[in-house]
Amino acid sequence: MKRLLKIFLVVVGLSTVLYANGQNQGSMRINEYLVFNTDDYQDDFGQQSSWIELFNSSYGTVDIGGCYLTDDPDDLRKYPIPGGDILTAIKPRQHVIFWADNQPYRGTFHVSFDLENAKEILLVKSDGQTIIDRITVHKDLGENVSYGRLEDGVGSTSGDGEGWDIMTRTTPSTNNVTIDKTLKSRKLMEIDPHGAMMALMAMTIIFSALAVLYIIFKYIGKYNVRQGRKRAATKLSKDMSEVGYGTLPGEAYAAIAMALYLYRQESETHDEESYVMTMQHTDRSYSPWSSKIYSLRQTPQVRKK
Repeated sequence: MKRLLKIFLVVVGLSTVLYANGQNQGSMRINEYLVFNTDDYQDDFGQQSSWIELFNSSYGTVDIGGCYLTDDPDDLRKYPIPGGDILTAIKPRQHVIFWADNQPYRGTFHVSFDLENAKEILLVKSDGQTIIDRITVHKDLGENVSYGRLEDGVGSTSGDGEGWDIMTRTTPSTNNVTIDKTLKSRKLMEIDPHGAMMALMAMTIIFSALAVLYIIFKYIGKYNVRQGRKRAATKLSKDMSEVGYGTLPGEAYAAIAMALYLYRQESETHDEESYVMTMQHTDRSYSPWSSKIYSLRQTPQVRKK
């Protein structure tokens, strides 16, 4: 049973990996191509050949190793892109160039057909059946004139050319359209040249943060105090409930009984007092308070010789 479970988990894991890989490959696009290259981009052999640009339209790295490039819809596996090459792992939103020089022995990025005799270009998944993208090859383009998407990765994938047009200049391994955008810092400098708005915004954020912290700590402190009081009261009630008869010594019970007995006796009641002090007169003329024998020192005496 355990063996069957392991086999099942392995199969599910492999299927998941293959499916995820297929999903990633589906984000690749044919982005631009050049048919007649006489004075344009050169390959690593210094040759000027037709080229095809692929673009990773996703935000994750895609390994196109195992995919296929072809110019023949009846032969979808015409050029298999070699697997295991680190350069076939295309980073997010990046481009890669394949040379259509019909010389595949020159390396991974040299395909087994040329564009001068091709009618269309097809990009196929690693299953060899699913067409990811296709585009018709225009032969009416002049020398060193490329055909590509108006915006990288955007447009038709069925070959009808929607979103494609003739490029004003070739852009191999870079964005088809360079958008000149003004930096946000420069825009802010134009809006607030003296920095007053920035300073006000910074002070507002700081004081708001301090106010929030004050409120948080204030109510947290009150909550902790209440919880402490509840815990103390609970502990006290628990301690009182644990005190029962028989836990005190006998002397304590005797003292309590004696106090109750004396309280019940009228002669021993101390709740009411007369608050009268009686002072009796004495006939003695001598008072010990004025006696010199109780003085702190003796009177010096002069001795005569």
